[in-house]
Amino acid sequence: MKLKFVYLLLALVCLSCKTQENASSKKYLADKPLFRDPLFDGAADPSIVWNKKEKKWFMFYTNRRAKDTALGGVAWVHGTKIGIAESKDGAHWTYKGTCHINYKIENATHWAPDVLEHNGTYHMYLTIVPGVFEDWYHPRYIIHLTSENLVDWDFQSKLNLASERCIDADVFQLPNGTWRMYYNNENDGKSIYYADSPDLYQWKDSGKKVINDRGEGPVVFRWKGKNWMMNDAWRGLGVYYSEDFENWKRQENNILRTPGTGFDDKVKGGHPDVIVQGDKAYVFYFTHPGRTPENDGKDNYETRRTSIQVAELEYTNGQITCNRNQAVYINLKP
Repeated sequence: MKLKFVYLLLALVCLSCKTQENASSKKYLADKPLFRDPLFDGAADPSIVWNKKEKKWFMFYTNRRAKDTALGGVAWVHGTKIGIAESKDGAHWTYKGTCHINYKIENATHWAPDVLEHNGTYHMYLTIVPGVFEDWYHPRYIIHLTSENLVDWDFQSKLNLASERCIDADVFQLPNGTWRMYYNNENDGKSIYYADSPDLYQWKDSGKKVINDRGEGPVVFRWKGKNWMMNDAWRGLGVYYSEDFENWKRQENNILRTPGTGFDDKVKGGHPDVIVQGDKAYVFYFTHPGRTPENDGKDNYETRRTSIQVAELEYTNGQITCNRNQAVYINLKP
């Protein structure tokens, strides 16, 4: 009798493990669009990281005041804090709130967060615009912040980079354990420069550009045994690969240049983040759904609003491709 009970108990344990395994391997159809900000409807520039404590994915994003059509010039892309959305699987996202940034300029504009975790501490490299402006020709720079909970952020330093107009940091750990930040130097034709750090706190700028083409929002990742960089080329996303993280070769074709057919996805894609999960890789990007040919030259709520989207990357003959019209089934793991 006892032996039968042991067998029954083992069977139940195996069934429970199998059920958990099936639930863990199940993938979910990603929403289309993936996310829209409920306050301003201006979510852009996503950066995604796993929240270890809450066991959720957090998406940090630039916000734009798309709904406030009374704002002149480009003031609507200024004056907001970094938004946060959360998800358990990467397929369905809900609005959480905004980051509490402890920084001396209270009315600063916050752009293009890059967030990562290292040794239990979260780091954010954030573009600061010191005010709200109706044109683009003003200083902007990158600061370093740290956090224990991904919501409250403490200022660490202002980075001394190649010029007074540097934006869009992306930090990647090199094979030797040090860290490299790629960013957009607007004063040098909006080309991509880099700085290096041994510890994420002390940074030394290279004074060297590694991508001559105009573009912004670089993201660096390793996939399929190769080192990749993507950037927002305003004609979809430029794709580059490198053996040494310094000499980058551009593949012939951009991705997300041709408009898709899905809801809010019928225009080019911009400013990406990439999450690699084993053999799979997913690109998170944003669109201006109203910027279609028939709306060319118009400036209104419909042409200002933005949506976050996701698509699965494909690796074909040594090149990255992307079929944005294909349904995305996803279940991101820590």
